[in-house]
Amino acid sequence: MNFFNIKTPIEGEETVKELLQHKNVTINRIVSNSLNDSAWYEQDEDEWLLLVEGAALLLIEDEEKTLKAGDTLFIPAHELHKVISTSENALWLTVHIG
Repeated sequence: MNFFNIKTPIEGEETVKELLQHKNVTINRIVSNSLNDSAWYEQDEDEWLLLVEGAALLLIEDEEKTLKAGDTLFIPAHELHKVISTSENALWLTVHIG
């Protein structure tokens, strides 16, 4: 599998592909295509993410975080967060640690 071999989702949507699930770790590739105002997430596991390509605006609790390609972010378990918007074809690598 090639990480960059992706199919673009419909505008306003995203696709998630699980790359690895081992013990308490899950690694996903996410492609967001001009996503706007996602649902709120509150996960039972920690999440570390890398925005590989594109740009994104997230809301973590009450604080906005602007991400550009190459930026990383750690979201502790049970911290409310959502995606406010992404660029076209934003590409993420996420690591969930339970």
